[in-house]
Amino acid sequence: MATRASTPAADTALVQSILEQVAKRVVGQDYMVERLLVGLLAGGHVLLEGLPGLAKTLTVKTIAEAIQTSFQRIQFTPDLLPADVLGTQIFDAASGGFRVKKGPIFANIILADEINRAPAKVQAALLEAMQEKQVTLGGATYPLTEPFLVLATQNPIEQEGTYTLPEAQVDRFMLKLRVGYPTRAEEKEIMRRMAGGAPIPVDAVATPAAILDARRRITDIYLDDRVMDYIVDIVTATREPGSANLKDLAPLIEYGASPRATIFLAQGARALAFLRGRNFVTPDDVKSVAPDVLRHRVLTTYEAEAEEVTSDAIVARVLAAVESP
Repeated sequence: MATRASTPAADTALVQSILEQVAKRVVGQDYMVERLLVGLLAGGHVLLEGLPGLAKTLTVKTIAEAIQTSFQRIQFTPDLLPADVLGTQIFDAASGGFRVKKGPIFANIILADEINRAPAKVQAALLEAMQEKQVTLGGATYPLTEPFLVLATQNPIEQEGTYTLPEAQVDRFMLKLRVGYPTRAEEKEIMRRMAGGAPIPVDAVATPAAILDARRRITDIYLDDRVMDYIVDIVTATREPGSANLKDLAPLIEYGASPRATIFLAQGARALAFLRGRNFVTPDDVKSVAPDVLRHRVLTTYEAEAEEVTSDAIVARVLAAVESP
């Protein structure tokens, strides 16, 4: 697999084979599937927001099966403890000492289901794992095996029993996706496939080594200096709207995007170019992935909430105003 993946044709075949396996189980949701692959190939965590029943869990599980990675689903609940996620030390009567019992975080792909139903202490327990790719238990540090990816689902904030994620944790997600309902035709096809209850098998068409090899090649995809300037201009405009002749947005933005947005925009655009079979990044790649990178990093003011102006609307105006090369 790694040898064949050394050519552009094999890269395209690798992507297509994964997409074909996902399509066996998941009808529609092309945007969500593509962005999950962007996160996987760029090594960035993904936050998915949407109502229950929209195939978020199924899609993540299917991708893990298709690339032969270990997979753990953690159901976040109000009574979940950090040790339930990371692991803990337990007393071993045979040896008379303590040993480490690793938690479900020690897998390649973690599905943190309904992450905003758990209190802040549990959400914060993920920070070191997500950022440093390691976990500290009993004073010892344990590295997490690559590829390591947290794919978290989140219920809309308005739902009962949800907590707002801390800004520091939200910023560690490369992308935030909004998942919507399928079309009428797609829903009919979902019913046809799933109503019988028979499991739909998925073939393993890639390996973790092939994904890591693809990541290394993605970092070499050409990013022109003018496209770099374009990325910086977009992020700067979220902090200083006047730089893009958007002074009227200033009262609506509490905080603009962090420097992570600049890094993730470049990484995401490269991964998107890879998925589309190119060895260079275009401004359209940046513009396509920008809403997913920025929507959770642009924090709105109370005035914006009063006027019902969302971060998505602000990002859309920024992208329309900043001139592309």
